[in-house]
Amino acid sequence: MIDTIGNEVPEGEERIRLETADGIAVLTLCRPDRLNGWTWESTRQLGLLADRIRFDPQVRAVLLRAEGRAFCAGIDVTAPGGAITGATAAERTRNYYEGIRWVHERFAVLSRLPQPVVAAVQGHCLGFGFELALMADLRVAAEDAVFALPEAQLGVAVDAGGDLRIAREAGAGWAKFLALTGRRIDAATAHRLNLVQLVVPRADLDTTARALAAEIAANAPLAVQGIKRAVDAYADAALAPALDRVAMTAALTLTSEDCREGYGAKAARRPPHFSGG
Repeated sequence: MIDTIGNEVPEGEERIRLETADGIAVLTLCRPDRLNGWTWESTRQLGLLADRIRFDPQVRAVLLRAEGRAFCAGIDVTAPGGAITGATAAERTRNYYEGIRWVHERFAVLSRLPQPVVAAVQGHCLGFGFELALMADLRVAAEDAVFALPEAQLGVAVDAGGDLRIAREAGAGWAKFLALTGRRIDAATAHRLNLVQLVVPRADLDTTARALAAEIAANAPLAVQGIKRAVDAYADAALAPALDRVAMTAALTLTSEDCREGYGAKAARRPPHFSGG
């Protein structure tokens, strides 16, 4: 069951940590033992923290980073409450549709913050992790960063709009190439495709990303925020209706037999056999 009304984080359930200093809000994914695997609860906490940042007059830029060797390796399929239920296939599909729409709304709180967001990415940045990084305004990648949208290999849709954002940044052909194959790309390739703005040695990642956020924070807030809104209005003109199609495709695939087969094959370390149903 998704908690859509709570505004507290239970002790020991922290997925993201918020710290603010010198005009910068730092959001840190803090489950390194799980490679910062994403859950419904992660989405809820992200929305809560982004709401706090939004109305903080002291915050002029945001740094999104992660602890450990991976930025985010995708969905944590072992997390409790991961599957949405329903009495019938139709009800379950409807519930997934609403659940994915809720995720889009929570992610939009981050992507539409008035303050620019800089993402610092290391190690695996896969699936939902890649989609999260793409919601930042600027991305700094460590040389060891690896990016992929492997959802089609598991029988599900790219459900948070990552493929749409790749189309915006790199073009429709590259969005289809990455999303339809699930191929992994390294930081240098991501940079060549305009999916990251800077590539640095792993040891320099945090320093470089913080310095970039500080550089933005030192500029005039009204000008910075106005520039962000104007660019986003142009770049995201068709995003809202496309995301609704994404939510429906995600709901259909998440309730499909191919999804069950994809995850089962992954767990058994065997090739999946998709039937199209």
